[in-house]
Amino acid sequence: MQLDRINTPEDLNKLTIKEKRELASEIREFLIEKVSKNGGHLSSNLGVVELTIALLSSFDLEKDKIIFDVGHQSYVYKILTGRKDKFDKLRKYKGLRGFPYRHESKYDIFETGHSSTSISAALGIARARDIKKEKFEVVSIIGDGSISSGMSLEAINDLGYNKTKMIIILNDNGMSISSNVGGISSYLSRISINEKYLKVKNKIKHCLDDTKVGNFSIKVLSRFKDGLRTFLVPSQYFEAMGLTYIGPIDGHDISLMTKVMKRVKKYNKPVILHVVTKKGQGYAPAMKSPDIYHAVSPFDLKTGIKEKKQNDYSSEFGKAMLKLAKENDKIVAITAAMKNGVGLKDFFQKYPKRSFDVGISEEHAVTFAAGLANENMTPVFAVYSTFLQRGFDQIVHDVCMQKLPVIFAIDRAGLVGNDGETHQGIFDLSYLSLIPNLTVISPKTTKEIYKILKWASKQKSPVAIRYPRGTDEKELSPIEKIKLGKWEIISEGEKIAIIATGKMVQKAIIAKEKYNLNVKIINALFIKPLDKDIIKELVNKNYNILTIEDNVLNGGLGSLITMKLQKNNFNGKIICMGYDDKFVEQGTIAELLKQERITSEDIKENIEKLKA
Repeated sequence: MQLDRINTPEDLNKLTIKEKRELASEIREFLIEKVSKNGGHLSSNLGVVELTIALLSSFDLEKDKIIFDVGHQSYVYKILTGRKDKFDKLRKYKGLRGFPYRHESKYDIFETGHSSTSISAALGIARARDIKKEKFEVVSIIGDGSISSGMSLEAINDLGYNKTKMIIILNDNGMSISSNVGGISSYLSRISINEKYLKVKNKIKHCLDDTKVGNFSIKVLSRFKDGLRTFLVPSQYFEAMGLTYIGPIDGHDISLMTKVMKRVKKYNKPVILHVVTKKGQGYAPAMKSPDIYHAVSPFDLKTGIKEKKQNDYSSEFGKAMLKLAKENDKIVAITAAMKNGVGLKDFFQKYPKRSFDVGISEEHAVTFAAGLANENMTPVFAVYSTFLQRGFDQIVHDVCMQKLPVIFAIDRAGLVGNDGETHQGIFDLSYLSLIPNLTVISPKTTKEIYKILKWASKQKSPVAIRYPRGTDEKELSPIEKIKLGKWEIISEGEKIAIIATGKMVQKAIIAKEKYNLNVKIINALFIKPLDKDIIKELVNKNYNILTIEDNVLNGGLGSLITMKLQKNNFNGKIICMGYDDKFVEQGTIAELLKQERITSEDIKENIEKLKA
């Protein structure tokens, strides 16, 4: 077993090319086995096995800096940098992270989890190196979906203009999470299938050796090289931006990539190396359905991925969108390269002219939605909570300031579990509730998705609908009527009221039933605006209050209610349950709720404190 011989990156240098190819096969078997047990990002990692082997064979990781964009494709890197023995706890509580993590290994240079950050980070590292007059290579590995993002283009513009020495490895597999869209993706596709230029270039170079005549000829020929390249290659985008473009080359040819990378290191300027790979390489199900095998839960190796449950929040949102679009021809759907994840696959198929996948560009998606709303359309931007953070300025300036009726369907709000810190959606209540003109609402059950979405589509101002990952823990009836800023009384009780929002309403009901708690339960359907009438009633009747939310406490529902209570001269006790001022690590949602002390038992203990 070649894999048994690899404990540090330096051990790769002891292998022959043949042994490295054997290693690649062993790594794929290892990945498939571990991810099938623990879940994780499979197809992206299968696609970069040879690329990672070549990368670590070409650079000295004791000094060179390698930054993975997004980072979900860093499993192979982790295996080869001394962490293969930790894969039994991949993405588990207190276990190996599914993304680069600086506290986990000295080889993890920069933490990533959101796309399109690696070029900017690498450029900052390279500039610091130059200021300190140090000598090491800086490499950014980025996918063809991520490089189309505005942040990546801003970084490339800076890099090309200032000519900083660093290397970008463009991993072109035609996929982000869903299939890539947009002009840059189309451009890369044209390059990767056009071999005319490369064949002509290689033939000329082969005929000219290192003699004086040959060198003179190369200098002369370089004068019309740009013209030759422009004629045979569709566009010279990267060259025009100031980067030296090399490629495309086969991303599964270890020998070729190693030779090219070692040569590229000698360039004293910014270089982009275009590598073409196949997502899911070496595992037939993942090659056939790379989007389905992008991020998976544990699955059976023989039968593959189990059918997704059809009553989770994402799928119910998708069904609601189809129903609403049939009733209202102004409804349009927007996604940022996530149409499958957010439940819009069927909508895109049925209403292609009212469906827009804008690629990995959340900022653009928000303002694009504002433009649609400006023309009396009803845009619904479906996005994970953690990714909506990227469009904060656009939400403030382009949507809410103009009071444009954009609907934000915020999926994966609250804890998401094993993806860890970078993906927990625990900040949206805080950063959305501070924005004027924005209504924030959260269903307590999947059965309320359609009713809330329909209500939102009739509003004259922006609405954010936040809902969690997964399914209902307890079956509840949907609210009968939605009225702006009005909460729902779930059950009555004496002197203590639980005000919960979203899926935490289910937690409150379960705790009341389990421990026979004599408490009033209120569904804070609206986080913004708050129900002033109920708050006044609680103050007048001298209730003590417990708030529960799937969000950080700073700026969240509890803090908003506390401020409102103070304005009403509240003299009772209040305890707020939520997440402390920190990033919540990976683990199952149950494990994390226990860690953060938001369980039925914790609810009971807080009720007892309020009684004292």
